[in-house]
Amino acid sequence: MALPIREVTKEEMLKRVAIFKDLVPSKIPLIDAVLPEFQREIFSIIGGGVMEDAQVVPPITAVEGFHLSIVKCGAGKGTGLHNHRTVEVFIPLTGRWSIHWGSNAENEVILGPYDVASVPISVMRGFRNISDEEGLLLVVVGGTDPGQVEWTGDVLSAVQKKGFGFNEDGKITNLRPTLHDNQ
Repeated sequence: MALPIREVTKEEMLKRVAIFKDLVPSKIPLIDAVLPEFQREIFSIIGGGVMEDAQVVPPITAVEGFHLSIVKCGAGKGTGLHNHRTVEVFIPLTGRWSIHWGSNAENEVILGPYDVASVPISVMRGFRNISDEEGLLLVVVGGTDPGQVEWTGDVLSAVQKKGFGFNEDGKITNLRPTLHDNQ
């Protein structure tokens, strides 16, 4: 059976458009980014995903089963080992990326531009830009409500030593405005 055709006004459609050059990235999207090896920027495009930065407001808020972001990070940078209750899909746009998984990141696959890895629900995962230059990684998180990130104990201990934690809403607290200025 064919779906009924829906008419959408230009005004409605413009609420579903994001222009990359107009996006403002989060420099501390998730708590691990307070650590130098995990510093990155995330451009939330559709939905907020599992973002721990309370300031993030994606340009496209209509979430219909998935969230979409672009991660930008320098050579050797990535994310701490983490888990969440959703599928997470990684697609490099530029550079080469290590996608690792397992309780101790004991498994790894290397992806180049337009390769795809889909990490299942409840699997510990992380990624790292293994290029010699800054890279871009497209990330799709499944679900309408992907919940919160679960971090490994070593990541949480390291960020707590730097004076960071979470508020009752699961958002990062104690951020200093000059965090990245001296690192």
